[in-house]
This record gives sequence, C-alpha cells and structure tokens, in this order.
Amino acid sequence: MSLSFAQKLDNYARLAVQVGVGLQPGQRLLLLAPLECAAFARRVVEAAYTAGALLVDLLYVDDEVQLARYRLAPEASFAEVSTWSADALIKGSARGDAVLRISGSDPDLLKGQDPQRVAQVQRGLQAYSEPFARRISAKEINWCICAAPVAAWARRLYPELAAPAAIDALWEEIFRICRADQANPVAAWQAHAEALRARRAQLDARQYRALRYRGPGTALELGLPANHRWLGGLSHTPQGLPFIANLPTEEVFTLPHREQAEGWVAASMPLAYAGTLIEGIRLRFAGGQVVEARAEREETVLHKLLETDAGARRLGEVALVPQSSPVARSGKLFLNTLYDENAASHLAVGRAYRVCLEGGAAMDDAAFAAAGGNDSLTHVDFMIGSSELEVDGLRADGGVEPLMRGGEWTQSANPRS
Repeated sequence: MSLSFAQKLDNYARLAVQVGVGLQPGQRLLLLAPLECAAFARRVVEAAYTAGALLVDLLYVDDEVQLARYRLAPEASFAEVSTWSADALIKGSARGDAVLRISGSDPDLLKGQDPQRVAQVQRGLQAYSEPFARRISAKEINWCICAAPVAAWARRLYPELAAPAAIDALWEEIFRICRADQANPVAAWQAHAEALRARRAQLDARQYRALRYRGPGTALELGLPANHRWLGGLSHTPQGLPFIANLPTEEVFTLPHREQAEGWVAASMPLAYAGTLIEGIRLRFAGGQVVEARAEREETVLHKLLETDAGARRLGEVALVPQSSPVARSGKLFLNTLYDENAASHLAVGRAYRVCLEGGAAMDDAAFAAAGGNDSLTHVDFMIGSSELEVDGLRADGGVEPLMRGGEWTQSANPRS
C-alpha cells in the first residue's frame, strides 16, 4: 500500500530527528533551514518535540539576502563576517545541543558574481566557525544534514515542469532515496546502517597501505595512514549518542595520508560550490599536494577554493560509493553535494575527520599532521566515481586486491561479521 505525500513527509521529518541527528529526550536541538523550507522546518520542530526535545532553536537562511550582498554591498562588506548563525553553532555545540541542517539552495545562485568576493566571504566565515568545524570533525556532538526542495533547485533538476510540479517531483525523489516512502523507514535505515558497518569492518581489517584508482582521466595512488579507520552510516559521540550525519548516506570513508597522493584525477560530475557550478575538474597531485588544477568552467572559483589555506591543496577524505546506490540509480545529477557525493565515489580537499585515525581525536595538530592527517578551514567533496572506475587496495606486503570494478564492490560484506 503506497503512502500519501503527508505520510512520507512525516516519515522524513521523523527520520531526520530520530535516525539522522539521533535527538535524545531532554536534549536541545539547533535547526537551520532555508526560509523557503519553513513548512518542512515546522514539521521537523513538531517531530523533535514529539521525540522529547527540551528546546528547538530555529534559524532561517535566505539565498536572496546573500545574493543582494554580492550584488549591491560596498567592497568593504566582504571583509565583514556575519557571525549570528556561526555563534549559534559554536555556542550550541559547546553546550551539547544536537544540530540539524536542512540543505536546499539555488545551485546557480552566485553565477556571475566576483569569485574573489565569494572566496573572501567563505574564508572569513570558515575561520570564524572553526571551533564548530573541529567539533564536527571529532564527532563531539550528534548532528545531521538532510535536504528539502526549493523552487530554483527543483526547476534546475526538472526544467520541463512548472515550479509546483518540479518541487513535488523532487520531494518524491528525496522520499525514495531516503527510504521515507517505506512502511517502516526506521527499520529500513537500521538494515542499511548494518550493511555499511559490515563494509567498514571489512576494510578496517584489511588496513591497506594505499588505494589505486583507474578510470577516464584518472590514474591516482593515495597512501593511507597507519591505523586509519573507515566510517560511514551510524556514528557515536564520545558520550555514546548515535547519529547518522548525512541523510542520505551510501558511502564508507577514511582519511588519506596528507603527503601521499600521486597522479591525475578527473571529476566525474560538476561540483556545486559556493553558489557556482565548477565543471570538468582535473587535478594533478605530487607529494600529496595539488600542483596543477584545471576546470572547463569556473576554473577561477576552483583556484580560489584551493587557495583557502595550505591544507586546501591536500586531501582530507577518500570515500567509496557503489554505482548501485539509490542516488546513482536515480540517474540524476542533483547539483547538491549531499546527494551527488552519495551517487559516486569521491575525494575531498581540505580538513580530514580526526576520528578516521585511531586516537586522532585526542591528538594535537602537530601529532595529527605527523600521523598523516590533513587540517584546513575547508572541506569540499568532489565526485570521481563512475561505471568505469576501478579501485584496488594495495597491501603492505606488496599484494594487490581489487575493491571496485565497473563502479561496484568486487566482494560482498557479511552484515553478521
């Protein structure tokens, strides 16, 4: 029996609260949402209080206000940092609040705006927000990002439909991918999280010294630090609170060694970054660092991203995603990193998640870097996976094991192991 739209929407709100952020009775929730998604945000607030939230703080963001600044503000404006939302995240996370962000924006919002201004604003906000970013990296709080349609995003994905129909179509895709269209979505997510746990355990046991990638435009070898850990799906805070940071999530990921990346890699999808769409990305690595960066479109934006700081030219994440994932099966380019990164294997420039290294969360910056971990103000995923991607695991004894062929895992992972 199929569910009504209202039932699926309620399922999705409950999933975001109970499975995603893992809100605990008596815990505060900080919710960030696009102004255009107010109706869904209210649904989430109701789900949070039903789950026992002590207090829900709701902060709205407005794309049009952001665009007006780039279009009309004086040059001095771009050195200023808008601190109110960052302060809420910093103070809320320090207090132990759960944090849930609803993602939804126009992927072309800042198309044609000055890349230097965009980069300046991004750097200022990232530097100011670093205490929150470090807590996220160390998984000190339970947090989650999910998505909801806004008109400009929906029209971009469904140009043949009028706005209301396009929004409805995007909602239905989100429901399917996030399993909100199922009669028991919580049970479906529990089974999915267990499958990801089994895959993580399989990779942790291998402790490969490196990964080797082959595909169109890609010939890359990435070293992995000793005692790296694979994550994905269910996580826990140091206090044992469970959460799934991304809805949807189809990846298992770890950190590459900051000094051990060699070769070329080509992005398999455009990258939606800072209100622009960077297309045709190609990067060459030597000694772990980007030494050559090309893009067919918005190359200047790519260069500004890599100039954020020294760590932005090195890798902080390697993630493996099969082409059979629900996101990939949709056949859509979502122009939203939350979705596109769960359609394809990917890498990220910038900050590494410290919990991907055994004992990494307790290390100071120098020890983390010495162990191979990268640090940066930024962390940006770009997709490299396709049905033509091959990934090998390189063992310390010199052996080579095929991990992915044709964009799919070569071996099953036993959920009971």
